[in-house]
Amino acid sequence: MTSVTSHQLRIRTDRGPDELRSLYDWLRHEDALRGRVRPEDGPVAQGEMGGALDALVVAIGPGGVGAAAVGALVGALATWFPHRRSDLKITVTNESGRTVEVDGKRVDVPVLVDVVERLLAADGGADGDGEGSPE
Repeated sequence: MTSVTSHQLRIRTDRGPDELRSLYDWLRHEDALRGRVRPEDGPVAQGEMGGALDALVVAIGPGGVGAAAVGALVGALATWFPHRRSDLKITVTNESGRTVEVDGKRVDVPVLVDVVERLLAADGGADGDGEGSPE
């Protein structure tokens, strides 16, 4: 990865805040991601005291630092998924709004690395729609 600027990826699940909390706890223990992952609450609905956990935001740095963070993120996802329900899906979105859906039934690590790197490259103006599925 040869990015010059820092990027952010948003991760959401189709299983709600409990799965996001689990993933957040998992990612916080990765040395290369320490201090790079933060929870993001959704909008506060009328009558609520606060918004529910809506997404995790992962800051990916430039150059070698970014490559290490992408590798750590993908590796963490690949080891976290088998501990979850097989029908779990997550969506990873870059700052430009391009997304990729990851299906817990079929996590192929080399393909996932490629898809996340393309998602980040698309954020920097590279050609391609940035959408795909690592299946």
